[in-house]
Amino acid sequence: MDKSKKVRILLLEDDTTLNETIYDFLDSKGYFVESVFDGNEAQDKLYEARYDILLFDVNVPEINGFSLLKEARENGVVAPAIFITSLDSVDDLEKGFQSGCDDYIRKPFELKELHIRIETLLRREFYHEIHSIVDIAPNISYDIDNNDLIINDKHITLGNKEAKLLRLFMQHTGEVLPHERIYEQLWDYDEESSDTALRTYIKNLRKLVGKDSIESIKKQGYKFIIAK
Repeated sequence: MDKSKKVRILLLEDDTTLNETIYDFLDSKGYFVESVFDGNEAQDKLYEARYDILLFDVNVPEINGFSLLKEARENGVVAPAIFITSLDSVDDLEKGFQSGCDDYIRKPFELKELHIRIETLLRREFYHEIHSIVDIAPNISYDIDNNDLIINDKHITLGNKEAKLLRLFMQHTGEVLPHERIYEQLWDYDEESSDTALRTYIKNLRKLVGKDSIESIKKQGYKFIIAK
C-alpha cells in the first residue's frame, strides 16, 4: 500500500528501545510512522508534513512534549495528540490537557491499549478546529456544530452517511482518500459496505457542493477540493 494513503503518525520518544517497539507495532498495524527522538526533530517534522495522530513523550531532550504541543496548537496544528509518559500526578495530567492533548497513556502500557486509543481518536471529527463554520465555496459552508450544510444562507441537514462522508473529506481536503478508508469510516463493523451505495452518497454530495468539489481518482479513491 502506498504510504501516502496510510494514517500518518508522528512518534516522539527518546527511549530508543521503546521508540523502536512502538514503531514496529504501529507499522505492523498498517500505519505510516515517522519516529524522532527529541523535541527539535519533532518540531521540524510538524511543519514539514501533515499528520493524523501525534504520539509525544513529555520528558524528552530539547523541547519537552507539553511545550511542543502547546506551540503546535497555537500555530494551527489540529491533529489529535496522545501523551505517552511516566508522569502520573494530577497536576501533570492537567498541564497535558491544557497544552492541547486529547488523551494520555501512562508507562508502562500495553501496545494493544495504545492501538485502541489511536483508533478512538481517528473516529473523532475536526479535532482542534477553531471555527465552527468552514467555507467550502463562495456560497457554501459547513456548520460543524450542527452538522448542516449552509447554501445561500439556507441550512440543509445531511443524511447520516453523507454527513460522515463530508466530515471525512473535510478532514482530509486535497488528499486522495482510498475506497477502503472511506468504507471504514462510513460503515460500522456490523454493516456491509457497498461501492454502489458509496457512489450514491458521492452523487448526493456533488449535487449540493458542486460536482467539481469531489474528484474521482481512477482505481484509487476520491479527493475533496475546496473552491478558492
